Amino acid sequence: MAHLSDIEIAQSTKLSHIKEIASKINITEEDLEYYGKYKAKLPLTLIDETKIKQNNLILVTALTPTPAGEGKTTVSIGLTEGLNKIGKQTTVVLREPSLGPVFGIKGGAAGGGYSQVVPMEDINLHFTGDFNAVEKANNLLSALIDNNLQSKTKNLGLDGRTIAWKRVIDMNDRALRDITIGLGGTANGIPRQDGFNITPASEVMAILCMATDFEDLKKRLGDIFIGFTFAKEPIFARDLKAENAMAILLKDAIKPNLVQTLEKNPAIIHGGPFANIAQGTNTIIATKMGLSISNYVVTEAGFGADLGAEKFLDIKCASADLSPKCVVLVATIRALRHHGGSPKEEYNTPSVARVEKGFANLEKHIENIRKFNIEPVVAINSFISDSEEEVKLVIEKCAALGVQAVVSKGWAKGGNGTQELAKAVVHVVENKAASFTPLYDWKSPIKEKIETIAKEIYGADGVDFDRKAMLNLKRIDRLGFNDFAVCMAKTQKSFSDNDKLIGRPTGFRVTVREIEIAAGARFVIPILGKMMRMPGLPATPASEGMSIDNDGVISGLS
Repeated sequence: MAHLSDIEIAQSTKLSHIKEIASKINITEEDLEYYGKYKAKLPLTLIDETKIKQNNLILVTALTPTPAGEGKTTVSIGLTEGLNKIGKQTTVVLREPSLGPVFGIKGGAAGGGYSQVVPMEDINLHFTGDFNAVEKANNLLSALIDNNLQSKTKNLGLDGRTIAWKRVIDMNDRALRDITIGLGGTANGIPRQDGFNITPASEVMAILCMATDFEDLKKRLGDIFIGFTFAKEPIFARDLKAENAMAILLKDAIKPNLVQTLEKNPAIIHGGPFANIAQGTNTIIATKMGLSISNYVVTEAGFGADLGAEKFLDIKCASADLSPKCVVLVATIRALRHHGGSPKEEYNTPSVARVEKGFANLEKHIENIRKFNIEPVVAINSFISDSEEEVKLVIEKCAALGVQAVVSKGWAKGGNGTQELAKAVVHVVENKAASFTPLYDWKSPIKEKIETIAKEIYGADGVDFDRKAMLNLKRIDRLGFNDFAVCMAKTQKSFSDNDKLIGRPTGFRVTVREIEIAAGARFVIPILGKMMRMPGLPATPASEGMSIDNDGVISGLS
């Protein structure tokens, strides 16, 4: 059966009614808000703070990835199946996929092979409408801003040249990065330069993921920084009385979504920020929900550990007082070959020498995880092109560092291929109890926090701040935002801000071009190198390979 595509495997699985999945975690039918037979939203009343600390949070992250990704979601789902098979009540908590990658290059985010969450098509497409709600709330604020610029009676004196807020759309559309709006005469508004970000980069998405309850969501929406008046006074969304209307649009989106894995274990999917341009992890509410209903929660953070894991730990866990008990570092032999100098066309060609050289990248990630006082387990996500010699080398080199490395075969075998990984995770949880410590104190100055991440996590010699970034630091100080967290926007292809520096680069500095303010999310976003918050489509988009028949059966979705 392994020759079947992801979507064929998902479509050949008989799903259980979502009420049956809910009953496994003691959630009654009365608590479910149905979206068809296989999806439901969960009320926030199910969150139980007394249980959260008692249960075990496992973070799945990865080494610096190849462009195709190393399979964190697949390993997260496979590990969940494996933990349930060895008798540990476990829920997987994941992010929602964005349509940009689905129709672009990376594909969906519902796992793969025999480690998937289902219904796969729904999850990868519109799902329960959460992304649409985020988009509408974001764009409502945009409309209110431009309406105020036009107003003769309620004009706040906002200087259009200082507006930091952009519109969003959940699609890779490079033509929308920089646009001019308000053309066509006085009836059409005030002309100004604007642009679109992709929806996962919206601060509304970040706020949804950082909020602890509905009241907190509203407060954070009101705290969104928009720009300055001509008199140099800051303007926030609350000054436009926007927060209640925006919250109304998010009233259902704040509720986590319950679905199931292929082996009929519970899965919560909620929120979807990218990890290279946002915090890259699901909502605090969803994680707390999982910890309220399960002894073990497996969750993932996007891209390499230098991005997703650092943000998960320093932003999400520090903010929500969460303490992960173990970190699973996903590695592939392919990625190790890549970091050892293998050209793309030889990613699948065995080379012990390249794997040995590329191991330096994984070693740095292991060192980084330990800086948070958490013990890692390495999951070697198995590919058919892996040689026994390469796998043996990785296991031995990890063992020399005191880390257990386990081959994970969740893609091919589901829970039957991940029980050894599950046992390794349980061993760390039960015998190497972590005492999670963030890398930095939020109260430290922003500049110092940026330098700490760059030096400690990336291995940089230092940080250079462009003139615009220095002006941004002064603005942050003036606005009183120095005690915010730092959410670095950096390429996922390297520890550095230069995507050509593979492996474990040394002797480099990173450059902060500018620093955006996400006052509602309570972090700032230093932009390193050439990062953009609106991707473009590749020469051959994935959408070209998709089709749907008269019965509504979709093919080509991955």
